[in-house]
Amino acid sequence: MEFNADWTASCELFYSSSSCLSSQGILSVQYPCAACKFLRRRCSENCILAPYFPPTEPLKFTIVHKVFGAGNIIKRLQDIPEHQRLDAVNSMVYEATARTRDPVYGCAGTISLLQSQIMELQEELAKTKAEIFYMQCQNADLLTLI
Repeated sequence: MEFNADWTASCELFYSSSSCLSSQGILSVQYPCAACKFLRRRCSENCILAPYFPPTEPLKFTIVHKVFGAGNIIKRLQDIPEHQRLDAVNSMVYEATARTRDPVYGCAGTISLLQSQIMELQEELAKTKAEIFYMQCQNADLLTLI
């Protein structure tokens, strides 16, 4: 257990460091993002996927790639304004995870399940409110008798 934590910490340190020392000074080293590493291609400085799929989270891209494909992910990100891309990636990750869990309904199945739970809870709440009202009426009747 302790070895695993040390190994994880060293991996995080390795991936988070972005420069190394050379005889001529400091050289900038860019590690490939999880997407480029998965696709086995060179990760450029202006890689559209790098900010959203860091090298420390390879599973995130794997799941999204499995459902949407790299070309569709890139196309969607290019069509979206930069300030909305993080939300779009998070949405794709959620959708891909849901689709992996439930290949037929995906997110729609989860939404449907949650809506039915809400309806059941609203019915239960209405019944409880009716019981409270009934008890208050009985209490008021008892007070008038006394």
